Amino acid sequence: MVQEAITQVGSSQRSSNDQNSAEKGYVEQVDLQNNVSARIKNPLANLTKNQVLRDVEEFAEEYNVTDILPELKKGALVARDPTEFETVADLTEPELIALRDEVDHKWRQPRSLYFTIILCSIGAAVQGWDQTGSNGANLSFPDAFGISDDPKKSADAERNLWLIGIVNSAPYIASACLGCWLSDPCNRILGRRGTIFISSIFCVLTPIGSAVAQNWEQLFVVRLLLGIGMGLKASTIPIFCAENTPAVIRGGLVMSWQLWTAFGIFLGFSANLAVKDTGKISWRLQLGSAFIPAIPLLFGVYFCPESPRWYIRRGEMGKAYRSLCRLRNTSLQAARDLYYIHAQIKIEMDLIGKSNYVTRFIELFTIPRVRRATLASFVVMIAQQMCGINIVAFYSSTVFKNAGANDTQALFASWGFGLVNFVFAFPAIWTIDTYGRRTLLLFTFPQMAWTLLGAAFCFWTPEGTAHLASIAFFVFLFAAFYSPGEGPVPFTYSAEVFPLSHREVGMSWAVATCLGWAAVLGITFPKMLSAMTATGAFGFYAGLNVTAMVMIFLWVPETKQRTLEELDYIFAVPTRVHMKYQVTKALPYWFKRYIFRQNVELEPLYQFDHLGSGNGDVAVSRKQSFVSDHVKS
Repeated sequence: MVQEAITQVGSSQRSSNDQNSAEKGYVEQVDLQNNVSARIKNPLANLTKNQVLRDVEEFAEEYNVTDILPELKKGALVARDPTEFETVADLTEPELIALRDEVDHKWRQPRSLYFTIILCSIGAAVQGWDQTGSNGANLSFPDAFGISDDPKKSADAERNLWLIGIVNSAPYIASACLGCWLSDPCNRILGRRGTIFISSIFCVLTPIGSAVAQNWEQLFVVRLLLGIGMGLKASTIPIFCAENTPAVIRGGLVMSWQLWTAFGIFLGFSANLAVKDTGKISWRLQLGSAFIPAIPLLFGVYFCPESPRWYIRRGEMGKAYRSLCRLRNTSLQAARDLYYIHAQIKIEMDLIGKSNYVTRFIELFTIPRVRRATLASFVVMIAQQMCGINIVAFYSSTVFKNAGANDTQALFASWGFGLVNFVFAFPAIWTIDTYGRRTLLLFTFPQMAWTLLGAAFCFWTPEGTAHLASIAFFVFLFAAFYSPGEGPVPFTYSAEVFPLSHREVGMSWAVATCLGWAAVLGITFPKMLSAMTATGAFGFYAGLNVTAMVMIFLWVPETKQRTLEELDYIFAVPTRVHMKYQVTKALPYWFKRYIFRQNVELEPLYQFDHLGSGNGDVAVSRKQSFVSDHVKS
């Protein structure tokens, strides 16, 4: 039996003949650096009722929110044991209904929350449209700027391959090197809304600049500036969604980033088709049209409530409460979440303490709890580039043209890819919080591997209509498996896994990983396509899908339906413990259950103490975990 890494800092002792004596309890603390017991702990669970009420009074006095003290007291008692909220005194019938709805009707949320998600979705659409403008423009801007990669048109075709790749990759280079890393200081100074506002200014102006560029050097510089806005936006919007959304639907709403990025990609392909017959200016219209969705983002973001967690970190509890009132159905739920988030963040800050930007970045790799989140976010983000989706998103028109299509056919095939990518993202709204992030990834990666391999083999078939149709079929199948799995998970996952103290710099790291490797892919793929042919390139990425699946299996913990603060306990479980469980328990179970059809049960890794529907989590009874029985501390 493992010696649990917990410390009891008090004892419950009350004299039977002294009813007026103070009721005392104990606080059981899980070691957030080395949670070998894999316990997911409610920080209020072992406090007595009187202790909680006294702490609430001190909290209200300290932060000058005594005007909501009655709501705070009721909310704190609900948070103390969410599964028993029906026993809390003085709850009104509307409050009880709202608390029941958190489990029974979890999508019944206030309009302000959905408005926030809609604005964030527009930001995602901007990202997708920016990506695909260059896809169609690749067919004509190289000729316009004298950098054609066709040996018949240019003696420098070999050099021009690299130039085209660099111009296409410019936004991702700037995002990875600068835009993402500006996210932390901008968020701390301007807040989530202010950072999104600044990014939207870049996203309005730079597509227009791309449309009027006079040479490839100007286009490269303007697209670098676009990358700053993309990096700021991609690092902030998923966090903004995650911090505003209740845990039980967080995955479904935060994954709107990918859903509407896919929609933006589809709109971009549609715009490419719409302007394909406009002559020499077609590529300018294809690049410039991406400013359109950035307009409502620019003017609408300040109509959203600011992240309550951002206010809580600054000690502005009154403003945090007002934000929560707009994001929750009742003032009771707002008060409960305010106090519960504060209690969790207090433990987090006691563990990590205060730091500056440089030390926070270093701590991504030195603090064990944060390092595990850094590893997991790195894996899911780099897997998005390893799966090969962006060789299609960036160069589908080029790939289809190499397969024998003319310009119009290539644009229509790319449009079909964008449509499939968008439509098949919808199932993840429900499955991401039902089956979980990890399960979706482990199911879809093998499917992406064989579909890419199928597309690779189709390039060997005789040229003709069937040749192009078979390639398009497997590419569309690949997109259908990508969209509900590796599409929505990386940004959703990375936005939630870091503690509040490191959330901005952690998300910056994750997005820089994704976009940095997207830049590498964008630069190298034209040369890879020339040297390896489409068959070799697609086969190469099929193999990377298998590699990514193994990495996810070993290093990516599940996060579904846990509050952002409860994830501190998930990522306090040592990596070796997680890996041992997956190899010695989960993998044998899978073979016994699904290959040999045996009626066996999987021993759980985590045990949950006093966590339930009160914070948007389905009630979970405490179970003995794998770690408790098999891991020695």
